[in-house]
Amino acid sequence: MKKLFLLLMAVALLGSVTLSAQSQHPKREFRGAWMPTVTNNYKGMPTEKIKQKILNELDTLQMAGINAVLFQVRPEADALYPSELEPWSRFISGEQGKAPDPYWDPTQFVIDECHKRGMEFHAWINPYRVKANLKNELAPTHLYYKHPEYFITYGNLMLFNPSLQESRDFICKVVADMISRYDMDAIHMDDYFYPYPVAGEEFPDEADYQRLGKKDFPDKGDWRRHNVNVLIKQIHETVRSVKPWVKFGVSPFGVYRNQKEWPQGSATNALTNYHGLYADILLWAREGWIDYNVPQLYWEIGHPRADYQVLTEWWAKNAEGRPMIIGQSLMNTVKNKDPKDPNQDQMDIKFRLQRAYQTITGSCQWPGGALTRDPGQYFTRLKENYHKYPALMPVFDFMDNIAPGKVRKVKKVWTEDGPMLFWTAPKDKGDEMQRAVQYVVYRFEASEKVDIEDPSHIVTITRNNFYKLPYVDGKTKYKYVITALDRLHNESKSVKKSVKL
Repeated sequence: MKKLFLLLMAVALLGSVTLSAQSQHPKREFRGAWMPTVTNNYKGMPTEKIKQKILNELDTLQMAGINAVLFQVRPEADALYPSELEPWSRFISGEQGKAPDPYWDPTQFVIDECHKRGMEFHAWINPYRVKANLKNELAPTHLYYKHPEYFITYGNLMLFNPSLQESRDFICKVVADMISRYDMDAIHMDDYFYPYPVAGEEFPDEADYQRLGKKDFPDKGDWRRHNVNVLIKQIHETVRSVKPWVKFGVSPFGVYRNQKEWPQGSATNALTNYHGLYADILLWAREGWIDYNVPQLYWEIGHPRADYQVLTEWWAKNAEGRPMIIGQSLMNTVKNKDPKDPNQDQMDIKFRLQRAYQTITGSCQWPGGALTRDPGQYFTRLKENYHKYPALMPVFDFMDNIAPGKVRKVKKVWTEDGPMLFWTAPKDKGDEMQRAVQYVVYRFEASEKVDIEDPSHIVTITRNNFYKLPYVDGKTKYKYVITALDRLHNESKSVKKSVKL
């Protein structure tokens, strides 16, 4: 009896170790990185040097296991792509309205390079911002000169007036144009809704409030939140109507509401989305107007007013049925010490905390370009530990939960480059939502049990319908398993092929 008890205990312990390993390396996880253009200093840089800088960053992100790039395409009501609606961005050519010379399309370039590397492309836009500094000059073709009444100034900013439906309609027109012309995976909006408050200066919308809002909204804050709600809902509807497989996500400031202002809020004492920026994030998630949420938790564990751990736990409990992704600050993480171990920084404790909640589906790194410098070995540790194995993106099953068909005609072929595995795409019956756009290739030794839930067996996630096999001695047996992924990462049934290498 005692032997049986010890055997059962050993099995139980083994099971707990296995479960821990799987949670440490999840098969599905959003692993994003922001690539800002306002701070990347492309202005005036020769085209080939810009391209090389972007390629170096993308190569680093790929090696770090990043599977989604959030690239800033519309920083100040301008465009890093050819547009008939808005002028070329000064952040690419140095002068707003001036096309790159020699001519190229940065957005198409980054989309192509992301997809080559198996990474999603999320088009990052700033909805309202027109000038971050009033001294900046607008191109003669800017909408401002045709409709100055659409715009408002506050502090040192110029922005689209959030009060006006005309502003919302134009922003949505820009989004529709962008999505219709490019094969992007998502539209991404950051934390600039109503502007961050300027000390001692009231936002100048009293006349608009009296004219447009006071009758229905006795509280001006409710009216401002309503204005942003209408824009978010309208963007969501615009995206769905143009390409229903494109996601719409937001990256809000890290605090929704403080507990002292609202009993269900977080135990923080900071500026809030709800009262400071008039962004009702939980409503958007609850109503299904956003497809993912990336709150910017750029503080450290132990911060006196906005503790990272307090906020991570709060957002995990308030995901409202939408994928919750944690926005991480590289520099803040490596410069602050683990409260329980002063010999370590906070990277490990933050990742363990992030992966402790089922509602948290990943993280996003700010800024992505910093990984090329590997501060505090952040890149090295992503590559060798936290992102050791590839990860599929989370399934957005509320958008689509039907998997594509199985791959067909899997075969090994000897080529001049050595052995290759080829396959044919599954039939999709003309339905873009079910069309296979990527493939997952798993490898197992001949004696191993096939378990495609174990990401350590993933050898590639690719858009190609072939994979170069590593030759051993011509006698060693392996099992390769291939699945197909559609645009929203539903995974097909697997097809197995035994080969000798």
